[in-house]
Amino acid sequence: MTSSSTEVQILRTVLDRWRSAVDAHDPDRVASYFTEDAIFQGLHPYTVGRDGVAGYYAAQPIGMTATYDIRETRRLADDLVLGYLSVDFAFTDRPVVAVHLGVIVRRIGDTWFISHYQVSRLG
Repeated sequence: MTSSSTEVQILRTVLDRWRSAVDAHDPDRVASYFTEDAIFQGLHPYTVGRDGVAGYYAAQPIGMTATYDIRETRRLADDLVLGYLSVDFAFTDRPVVAVHLGVIVRRIGDTWFISHYQVSRLG
């Protein structure tokens, strides 16, 4: 991994909050970690904005949890960090879904938010 510790820490701060809210099945809290104009592409058609993010996670089954591993990071600008991750979504009643996740997090004031989220399934 060619990531710097600063970028990894920025991503961990945002993604640990995201994971906590996903694991708690709290779609509104998940959405609050995204920018107002976030582009969101889960495993369904894309959406823009927090309402779409909340709707997507509200439709996920209770008991779904996420585990992630940061693979690469890049600092795109002072207030933008790109992350490339592997994520396993576990369920109570079906096999784990393993995906690749690309995110761009953006600093607004003193807080970092997800502004772009794109999932692709592993082959």
